[in-house]
Amino acid sequence: MKNLVLVSAVAGALFMAGCSSKAPEVDMNANANNNSGSMSSTDMSDAERLSALASQIQSQVKNVYFDFDKFNIRSDMQGVVNTNASLFNQNGADALKVMVEGNCDEWGSDEYNYALGVKRAKAAKDALVNQGVSADRIEITSNGESKPVCTEKTKACDAQNRRDEFKVLP
Repeated sequence: MKNLVLVSAVAGALFMAGCSSKAPEVDMNANANNNSGSMSSTDMSDAERLSALASQIQSQVKNVYFDFDKFNIRSDMQGVVNTNASLFNQNGADALKVMVEGNCDEWGSDEYNYALGVKRAKAAKDALVNQGVSADRIEITSNGESKPVCTEKTKACDAQNRRDEFKVLP
């Protein structure tokens, strides 16, 4: 019994010695060359760099708008699609995913508007793929009429709700 207590005490002492609290060593000169106070790209992890790029692209991406009861890309919206494709194709953005969300105005049944939103999102996806964005990076969804940006009962308001929104995902 004495041996068991002695062995337990020695094992406990060794365990506690292995868990000593030593302060981590910090290189105080690591950020000496960085006077701006912000992190340089070499200080950022890949995930942080990707997240920053996603935020930067998201701030520049634009919505695509549709005519009433239509899902084809209008000629005046083709430039928006091209600009968005350029943003999604820029250097380093190939690791980012893009969610295309199709939206509708309030006219029509919920089921009809959901299906129309899917068609609008698919049309935008196809247009982006034609501009060189990899299809496996693009996901589509439909919000139907459930996420309006305008709720006034006017034609101008309805036109704002007939749109595709693009979400950049790291």
